[in-house]
Amino acid sequence: MVKYKKTERQELLLERVSSDPFLTDERLAEIFKVSIQTIRLDRLELDIPEVRERIKHVAREETDKIRSLSLQEVIGEIIDIELNDHALSLFIAEEGHVFKKNKIARGHYLFAQANSLCVAVIDQPLALTKTAHIDFVRPVKLGDKVISKAVVEKMDGRIATIQVVSKVEQRLVFKGRFEMYYTGEGEYDG
Repeated sequence: MVKYKKTERQELLLERVSSDPFLTDERLAEIFKVSIQTIRLDRLELDIPEVRERIKHVAREETDKIRSLSLQEVIGEIIDIELNDHALSLFIAEEGHVFKKNKIARGHYLFAQANSLCVAVIDQPLALTKTAHIDFVRPVKLGDKVISKAVVEKMDGRIATIQVVSKVEQRLVFKGRFEMYYTGEGEYDG
C-alpha cells in the first residue's frame, strides 16, 4: 500500500482532477487510500471545487457551440463538443431515473442521453434521428455516472452516421450506431 506525503498527494490529486474532472471525493479517497475528509481538506487547500461545480464549469464552456437544440433538451450535461466530429456528456442516474424496486436505470434515459448527444454534435439547425441500432450491455444503477461519447463517422448529403458508447467507470453499459438526418436553415422539406 503506497502512502503519500501530503504535498505529494496534493500534487497527484491536482493532476488526477485536471485529467478527469468527474472524479468524486469518494473515488479520490479510494485512489489515494485516505479518508473522504482528507480529500475534502486537500481540495479546499488547493482551491479545487467539488465534482458538481467542476462539471458545470466544463459544461458552460462547451454548450455555447450547439445549434441544433437548446441546453434544456440535452439529457445529461455536455462536457466536451467539437461540432461534426465528437461530443461527450455526463448523466448521473438519480432516484427519478431508476426503477423503485431494483434501483436500475430505465433504458430510455440511456438512449435519450446518446440520442441528444447525436443531435447536439451536428452543426446544423435541424437534426433528427433517422435510425438507431442500440445495445444495452449492462445495467446502470442509482448513483452511477454515465459518460457517453459520440463520434461522427461520416456526413453524406443530409445523413450523418454517429457511433456512441456509454460507460460507467470505464465499463461499457450502452453502445449504438445512429443515422441522423440534418438540414440547414430553411431547408426542411417535411
